[in-house]
Amino acid sequence: MVSSTFADRPIKKLVLFDVDGTLSPARQAASAEMLQVLSEVRKKVVIGFVGGSDLKKIEEQLSVLGHTAKDDFDYAFAENGLTAYKMGKELSSQSFIGWLGEEKYKKMVNFILHYLADIDIPVKRGTFIEHRNGMMNVSPIGRNATIEERHAFNAFDKVHKIRATFVKVLEEKFADYGLTFAIGGEISFDVFPCGWDKTYALRHVEDEGFEEIHFFGDKTYKGGNDYEIYTDPRTIGHSVTSPADTMKELRELFLS
Repeated sequence: MVSSTFADRPIKKLVLFDVDGTLSPARQAASAEMLQVLSEVRKKVVIGFVGGSDLKKIEEQLSVLGHTAKDDFDYAFAENGLTAYKMGKELSSQSFIGWLGEEKYKKMVNFILHYLADIDIPVKRGTFIEHRNGMMNVSPIGRNATIEERHAFNAFDKVHKIRATFVKVLEEKFADYGLTFAIGGEISFDVFPCGWDKTYALRHVEDEGFEEIHFFGDKTYKGGNDYEIYTDPRTIGHSVTSPADTMKELRELFLS
């Protein structure tokens, strides 16, 4: 039985969404149309986002036109759920460095920086490693790249497999660390403890008694950062190609 918190929803289901490429273009704001569709869907089911980025970045994308992300979604899961909110109230959190240990973390960071220095790509900007509470984010081009530079790198990466090759090297070098390396967005990949992928967010909802949990994501292929939650037996996965595709499926499933 679904908790009384969500007694007003006629359909006792939870619908979770990836952010980049699913609710909005990568690192860009969601459209007014998307927010309107989500508002209509929320009248029927419980909704939440599950993003790999930190909450500040996600809020920049979803808190637009006077909206506030933590208010417009019943669940807000940043960093795969390591930072979590239910109805605007913060839930328990974990620390990546606390779990891994400072020495192992430093050894991996040093290796990554040396590897990044030797990568030959058309453009390099800044912030190649970003420490987050629940993970490390690594970007060969740097997170300070412009939108146009991000698109160009993504096209380059599809041909030259920069990120996929980098991930394979790290998987072999740090095989005993118990880490997952997941490609996401256009320019980076995430590093986090095994089990701290997006399925981590499900820990926060498992006692709610939802009839079904649906998940929408675009990086649902093996190695993508939506793969684990998309294929998890606890969820019904929906692989989408764009925010427009997400809206189309939502209208067909819940608004027709």
